[in-house]
Amino acid sequence: MRFFINLLAPGVAIALAGCVHAGQPFHDAVYHGGPQKIPGRVQCAYYDLGGEGVAYHTEDAKNKGSGSFNKPDGTYLNEFRMAEAVSISYTKFDHRTKIDDNPFDLVTPPKNQLYVGWTKAGEWFNLTVEVEAAGEYAIDLLYTSHQGGMISLERNGRPLTGPIAIQSTFSAAEPIKWRNWHHWNLMKSIAMVDLPRGVCVLKVRVLSEGNMNLAYFDFRPAEPASGP
Repeated sequence: MRFFINLLAPGVAIALAGCVHAGQPFHDAVYHGGPQKIPGRVQCAYYDLGGEGVAYHTEDAKNKGSGSFNKPDGTYLNEFRMAEAVSISYTKFDHRTKIDDNPFDLVTPPKNQLYVGWTKAGEWFNLTVEVEAAGEYAIDLLYTSHQGGMISLERNGRPLTGPIAIQSTFSAAEPIKWRNWHHWNLMKSIAMVDLPRGVCVLKVRVLSEGNMNLAYFDFRPAEPASGP
């Protein structure tokens, strides 16, 4: 089979190892880098173009973040993909009441980090990536999770991982209840995966619970096993 990808013509399908994907890698006036690169950081908010049932599935028809919770004010972050149904927001620092730079963070996230939020079980989104070197990769995840939950990854329509348990970042000591959705953590090595070189489509599935904010996956070459 010949593999190809068309980044210019809308509606042109991508043929990938027997899987036909009608979406396209995300691009806009700011990001026009094509498929996200592995090894490297894969941003969840850069899910594919193509709309409901093609690039993503969400239980709500309205973006609860961009253009809603984040008011449409002409700024890139507040209006990021606001016409699409996947709910997106970004990390906010330096407010009088601390939000994403709060003392209950397990790690401090990047400022203005975009993320997919308001997630529910059964939802999913696709990420077109380009693996630059075949091999085994460890995956880290920057996220928050109010209740814990499960996610999984697929590659070109086939399972890449089993269910992955996501640790809750809820803290009973948090005095501001709504901020329990903003306790950031970096889970290291949530999965080890073998990836061949080339372009593929990763599907992120929310299997249970939801109430997670998913910022990015870091794919890094797995460390060689240590000797006896």
